[in-house]
Amino acid sequence: MELDAFTARLGLGQGRIVTSDSTSVFVLGDLEAGRVAELAVGDHVEVMQPLDVTGIALVRADLVLRAPSPLPPGLAWEVSIVVHGGKRAKARFPSRGERRVRDLAANVSKLTGVHTVGVRLELVVA
Repeated sequence: MELDAFTARLGLGQGRIVTSDSTSVFVLGDLEAGRVAELAVGDHVEVMQPLDVTGIALVRADLVLRAPSPLPPGLAWEVSIVVHGGKRAKARFPSRGERRVRDLAANVSKLTGVHTVGVRLELVVA
């Protein structure tokens, strides 16, 4: 695996599961403040898992984005629910250094069986 801004510190400050108040969440990004990395449009990180969607109408994700500092003009963070790599639902967050909360839902009502489902965070053109 090639190391990049999203994978350079896996298990240390990145890609960790945090449990609080009986809720487990997968945290993308770095725990330590002040870490700087060069990113380019299209750079992304995702967490995926097989999921049996038979009889399920929606796959939902409660998301919190806390960008540490503003992005250059014309760029934004995009978060999406992906099924087999295809975006089923997405939302953009222009980075202004503030905390954003979003409930995202993807329609999977026409799918049956086990599919690879996940959440992707990507740097995109705004």
